[in-house]
Amino acid sequence: MDIVVAEDLYLLRDGITRLLESSGHRVVATAATGPETLDVLLTRRLDIAIVDVRMPPTQTDEGLRAALQARRVIPGLPVLILSQHVEQLYARELLADQAGGTGYLLKESVFDADQFLDALDRVASGGTAMDPAVVKRLLATTPPAARLGDLAERERSVLALMAEGLSNAAIGKRLFLSESTISKYTTSTFAKLGITDDTDTHRRVLAVLAYLNAPG
Repeated sequence: MDIVVAEDLYLLRDGITRLLESSGHRVVATAATGPETLDVLLTRRLDIAIVDVRMPPTQTDEGLRAALQARRVIPGLPVLILSQHVEQLYARELLADQAGGTGYLLKESVFDADQFLDALDRVASGGTAMDPAVVKRLLATTPPAARLGDLAERERSVLALMAEGLSNAAIGKRLFLSESTISKYTTSTFAKLGITDDTDTHRRVLAVLAYLNAPG
């Protein structure tokens, strides 16, 4: 894959680049500031962008905003956010964009290369890869009435794992339930949230969004 790495810390940027290239990928450009990030995302041909949230010049949310701006110009551009911070407002906006693959990982939660590369492949292929801590933070800041709705406790547990990008089989292993049982929970969850288009490959993400953003 052709990849852009946007990270302001040199050692981390260089380490990610070396890891990717040793795994057979090509880093076509790097960026160390928000404006540089937007420029390379708009001008380079790439399969996926790895972007930090907080970058110069203000060290607030330049990286994430650059990714969102680029997605508006290039619909479907796969973006994997890799950060120490959960920027809730823009994270929700990124998740709400159903046009392409989306991932949000916390740096401290990436424990090995295989985990990171698996998430990268998933997002580049149009899927999702969400850090459980990011999901938990987003859920925690959603009003209780909006969170609970008509979902049963088990359905909420399944939905949180869906948001991490896990398959039904993987969710079943995590919850010690059969894959067919998980399938029933996901079907009932989609129905309760009003998501009926089963041809949409992003319906699992749509379910999470409906869960997080339902009016209180």
